[in-house]
Formats: sequence, C-alpha cells, structure tokens
Amino acid sequence: MRTPFGTPTELATGVRLLIESGVVAPIRPDRVVRFPVALYRYGFTPTTAFVIGAWRHPNRLAIVDDRGTLTFRELHERTDRLARALADRGVGPGSRVAVLCRNHRGPIETIVACSKIGADVVLMNTGLSAGQMKAVAEEQELTSIVVDSDLADRLSEVDAKVTRIGAWQDEGSGCWGDDTLEGLIEADGSKDLPTKPPIGKTIVLTSGTTGTPKGAERPSPNGIGPVNAILSRIPLTAREPALVSAPLFHTWGFAAFQIGSLMGSTLILRRKFDPEDALRQLAIHRCTSMFAVPVMLQRILDLDPDVLARYDTSALRTVTATGSAMPPAKVSQFLETFGDKLYMLYGSTEVSWASIAKPEELRDEPSTAGRPPEGTVVKILGDDDEELPAGETGRIFVGNDMLFTGYTGGRGETEVVDGMLGTGDLGHYDDKGLLFISGRADDMIVSGGENIHAGEVEGLLADMDGVKEAAVVGVDDEEYGQRLAAYLVLENGANLDADAVRDHVKNHLASFASPRDVEFLDELPRNQTGKVVKSELGQEEEADA
Repeated sequence: MRTPFGTPTELATGVRLLIESGVVAPIRPDRVVRFPVALYRYGFTPTTAFVIGAWRHPNRLAIVDDRGTLTFRELHERTDRLARALADRGVGPGSRVAVLCRNHRGPIETIVACSKIGADVVLMNTGLSAGQMKAVAEEQELTSIVVDSDLADRLSEVDAKVTRIGAWQDEGSGCWGDDTLEGLIEADGSKDLPTKPPIGKTIVLTSGTTGTPKGAERPSPNGIGPVNAILSRIPLTAREPALVSAPLFHTWGFAAFQIGSLMGSTLILRRKFDPEDALRQLAIHRCTSMFAVPVMLQRILDLDPDVLARYDTSALRTVTATGSAMPPAKVSQFLETFGDKLYMLYGSTEVSWASIAKPEELRDEPSTAGRPPEGTVVKILGDDDEELPAGETGRIFVGNDMLFTGYTGGRGETEVVDGMLGTGDLGHYDDKGLLFISGRADDMIVSGGENIHAGEVEGLLADMDGVKEAAVVGVDDEEYGQRLAAYLVLENGANLDADAVRDHVKNHLASFASPRDVEFLDELPRNQTGKVVKSELGQEEEADA
C-alpha cells in the first residue's frame, strides 16, 4: 500500500534518515499544525519547504549572495509579492517563464513565485548562443524571460513579444528600468494568490554539446523516495550553510536548491565561480556542504599550496560533484588535500541520479561511480536487453522515482526497458558491486574493425604522469574507417611527447587503441557545466600527427 509519502518501507526509511540528518526535530505544536496546509497547497516542492521554513525558523538566513542576505521570512514575503505582481501581468497556469540567470537570489525567487501561481519554469543554460536561445524560446513557447543584464545580448534574436524582466542588473546597466524583479516585488500586485495552484512544470535543458538543447521535463517528487536516495549515500545535515557552486540551471545545481530547501540550509550563492573565492566562502560561512561540477574542484586543486592553506575549510563535511567525469588522479588528490569528504554522483538530466560513490570507495577505486542509492536500480544490459554479469560491459539502465517524463516538443527519444531508462552510457559492475562508466555508447570508435571505448583510453591517459586532462575522439581515416586522436593538457612543467603517449596506451591496452594523432593543448573546450565539447576538438590541424 502506498501512502501520500510513499510506501510504508520508504516512509520508515525516510523518517529514520530525516531524523539522523536533523530535518525532523522537536517543533512547537502551533507551528506543526500549519505544515499540512503548505503541503496541501504546493505539494512536494521547494516552495512548500520555504513556506514551512518561514514558519519554523523565520529569522534564519535562507540565501546569501553577492548582494546580501535574505531570511526565510523575507524570501516568503518577497515571493508572495512577486507572485501577485506576475499574476497581475497575466502569468499563471499555462504560462511558461524562462530563467536566464547566474547563481543569485533572482532565479530562486522566480521559481518559488511561479510555483505559487502555477506557472511553468524553463531553466536556460547561460552558455547558449543567440540562435540557440531563439530556437529554445520558440520550442518552449515562452511568455516571459527573467534575465541578468550581462546575458541580455543572448536574447537578441528572441521574439520581442516575449516579455523581458531584469534579474541581476550590473551598476549602470539600466537595461529594463523598473521592469525588474526588484521593481515587481516593490510594486506588489492586487490579485489574491490561489489556495491550491496546479503544480507547474520545471523544464531543464539537456547539457548536450551540439545543436539545440532539448527540454527535459523534471517530475515533482510524489513521496519521500528522493529524500531517501540522497541521504542514504550522502550524510547531509539540516540547517547548516551550503555553498552551491553548480549552476542553478544545471540538474545538480537545481537539485542542490531542492535539497537545501528541504534541509533548511542557508544557500551560499556566487554569480561567478572563482576557485579562491569558493574557498573564502567556505571559510567565512563555515559551510558544511558544497555542490559543484568536477571542473570546479579541479580548478581549486590547481591553486598554489599556500592559497589552499590560507582558508579554514575544516567545517566542510561533504563535497558532492557531478555533471562530467573527474580524472581519477584528481579524485585521489582531492581526498588527500581535503580528507574523506568527496562524493561523486553519476546521473543525467533524464534519470536524475543513478549511483553515488562515497569517499571510502573512491579511496580504493578513484574511477568508480559507486553504488545505486536507496530506491534506485541500475542494470547493465547486453544487446539482447538481458542483464550482464559483473565484469561485462553493456548499456546502463536506471530505474528510480525521479525519471524525467519526456522531452518537450516531441524531440528526442530514450531507450526504455522494463520501465528503466537508458542513460546512453556504457559501463560494468566489478565483483564488489561497484559501478564503472566506460563512456558514451555513441563515443564508440570503430578502427579497422575493432571496437574501442574512448572513455577507457581517456581514463588511462588522464592517469598518466604529467597529464592534467585528456580527451579522445574518432576522426575519419581512409584505411581504417576511423582512427583515434588524443588531446592532452599537461601539468605545469610536465614534458611529454606523442610517442610516449602512444607507447603508454600500447603497454596498457591493445595496440589498436593507441592514438595515431596526439595534440597538446593549453585547455580543453568545455561548456557551462564543465563537459568537454568534443565537436570543437580537431578543428585546427593536429600539432603532432
């Protein structure tokens, strides 16, 4: 039997985890009786958590950003005013409001305000071009866009009928005059907020590296299962400061916002990531958790040792990263530098989470993706859709409570087997039950009739002494169909040549996996979420072929 909070087993597990994390704690009876009201109105959404936070701990800080602080009470009151002002403009159920912002209070206030009037929200990637913005705006049928002033030029091709609302305005920008979030909040509105608005959709754009990104509709939690999943593998603690460096438009940044709302956390937000500033924020606010993408952690590790030693990060207990692979050597370096605090999450926009690697697992196997959390099933399937034994590589399929409900506009397809969603990745389990990712299924390189996993070669090269980062792609070859091309970023002072790279691969893998082309770069091209944009590799003549 399933209750409104999940099955009895999920409920029992969830209550235990919530007690251990401090979310469930003694509360005054007069405040407890108001909680079902918020749950009835807004369901299992961050809005419910922030409303409850305003009742439970009104003067606790909810947000700290570059402009100052907001308490839970202030956030609740400001989003009420913003929701009424938006409603006066005709925003409500059926409206679709895009958020094109960096990390600050603006996107959070917009998401919560839209929830209070039942409007949909589309989280826009700040790295999209003007042409991509135009295509996304048309496909998503946007009615309004909330945008930072330094990103306004990305909207140059978007239809003028789509209303622009300024979020963050740099000094002197004056892009929209009073037509800003602050202006709307100050003006308030005349309409009463609905008692029970429909739960609006949240659309996250897939973080692909080519073409127009697809919109993936994120489901609203329908019970306590998602809470169980995260807390079963990551020991987060309630009502403590959390540095959210992952972009809020990214699946993990948005998840950090959702998790933080439930935990009653103070969310520390910075518009632009700077590695030393991240350490400074961790030290100043005594953050106990950090949410990031791997390239951010790599940039922190690249700081001089005297800079790393300058900031007290001893309060930090969990650092969770996802969004792209992190070289195993960097995983080990992070653990040595900061201690057993690193949790690597493997997932996607479509499946949310699939597995989480704990520090002790990463110590032994720094390249592992860990194990599935509570309530999640991850299977490795062969070409016949049958489950493969440990040690055999196949397609990765995931089942959990937060699988996406489909791409908007009917674009794109996903593989589904027995209710599980394919991630598009290849991987295997070892004999200890740890998951390992080989790479994308469409990154398979066929050279001279041999199948080569680009991810396997990349991992080997990234672990090579003197190599900071590596990427491997297949390029057309008249004789072999395809040949391997490797692109390497070296550590400062390292000295490698192409023959040494080829010999290293030949000595550890098959000779046909050795890259014919080897090029050394200052940096790999990456998108806003840290993924390597392989389509940009090889656009110039190889330095060493």
